[in-house]
Parts: sequence; C-alpha cells; structure tokens
Amino acid sequence: MTLLLPYDRYCDEILAQTDELRAVLKDADLTAVVPTCPDWNLRELAVHVGGAHRWVGEIVSTRATGDIPEERVPGIAGPESEEPGALDAWLAEGADGVVAALREAGPDARVWSWGTEQRPAFWARRMAHETAVHRADAALAARAGYEVAPELAADTIEEWLEIVSAAQRDGDPEAVELCGGGRSLHLHATDVPGAEWLIEFGEDAFGWRHAHEKATVALRGTLTDLMLVFHRRLDPGSTRVEVLGDAELLDFWLERASFG
Repeated sequence: MTLLLPYDRYCDEILAQTDELRAVLKDADLTAVVPTCPDWNLRELAVHVGGAHRWVGEIVSTRATGDIPEERVPGIAGPESEEPGALDAWLAEGADGVVAALREAGPDARVWSWGTEQRPAFWARRMAHETAVHRADAALAARAGYEVAPELAADTIEEWLEIVSAAQRDGDPEAVELCGGGRSLHLHATDVPGAEWLIEFGEDAFGWRHAHEKATVALRGTLTDLMLVFHRRLDPGSTRVEVLGDAELLDFWLERASFG
C-alpha cells in the first residue's frame, strides 16, 4: 500500500466527508432508495457509514489482532431514535470517534485489517474513501451536487487499483479474469494535468502506471467523474464522460473489479 496523502489528511477527510454527508442528509427524504445501492434507503446508507466508523474505531482503539464481530461494537446498529437529528448526531459521533482512535494510534501501530497492511494507515485511507464514495451515493439519491478534491479523487482510484490487484492475487474469481495480453485501459482526467492511468492486461494479471499512451479503450472526463465511473457510481455511457475505443473492455473491467 502506498499512501498518496499524509496520514493526517486522511483523518481530516473522514471528518470533512462525514460533515458533507450530513449536509446532504439534512433536508433529504431518508426513506428514498439509493439508486447505486438499491438494497438501502438513505437512512440505511448513513447507518452503514456510521457503523463502519465505529467498527474501525473499535479495531484501532483496542489494537485488535483479528476481526471484531459487529455485535461487539457499541452503537453500531444506529441511533435509538428515528429522528433525523439523532442520526445526524450519531454520524458525527462515529466520525469523531474513529478519527480520535486513528490519531491516538498513529499510522504504524500494529492492528488487524482485511488488507495486506496491518496498521492504522490502511484504515485511515479506507475510511476516508469509504465515506467519500458513500457521500456520492447519498448525493445521487438526494439529487445533490457532488465533487471531491482532485488529490482525494486520484487517491480513490489508486486505492481501488490496489484493492482489485490484491483480490486478483488472492484468487477472486472475477478479478482473476482481468488479464489477457495486448489490451489496455487509459483513464484521462480532463481538468487536472497529469492525472492519467494506463491499466495494462498481462497474460496472468494486470498492472498500472501513470502514462499518456494510446490504449484499447480510453475514458475521459473530470477527475471526479472518472472516480465515479471507476467506482460504478456513474454510468460510462453518461454524457459527462467520453469513451474512446473498445467500450466493451471498459465494461469488462467494471463488471469484474471488486473487493474480492
């Protein structure tokens, strides 16, 4: 895992992204279905985010050496009251708690994670992006605007590539199909100079690098929109992005890229 942003920045982003999520939820219909997570309504999405914060906070604060079952995490099920104000306060409390635990531990303490990195640095990055991407889900459901800072959007793409690569190494049945020599996918941000990725399909695995080169298929758009497509929050057929070349290869990637 390579951290593109400072540890403290990830902690700051957990708080900032949670605040922006809370702002989206403030005047929204919490029973509205989330189109990008159709099994959830907005309230359930918020409980998922706040629950993840509490789960990670418990892992980091206790220096857990293994997974902690959800039933052992205080308050993970959400606020007792159905009132929107209670949900708002509960979200803020969860974000404050996980960030306090992360800051107290520092980036290099030994803690369990489901990733290859067994330290709080993994969790700070993961929770920053978990919150930012689910804020996009909430914004789509509430028909609100959405944008993230360029460096954060770029890092969500980098982290996602690392996660999918790890899933491929671990034998995830969908991720292992992301291979086959001679094919490539180019991501090109139109609003941030140098924000480009070339994903190359090798015979047994894929790799990536920063490059401006011709590829089998290219996805062009703002960095925020590239991030949203890459996380399957924006359809690649949207007029907000441009697909050049073999669109089926992009679909092939999006269908198989996963956590494992």
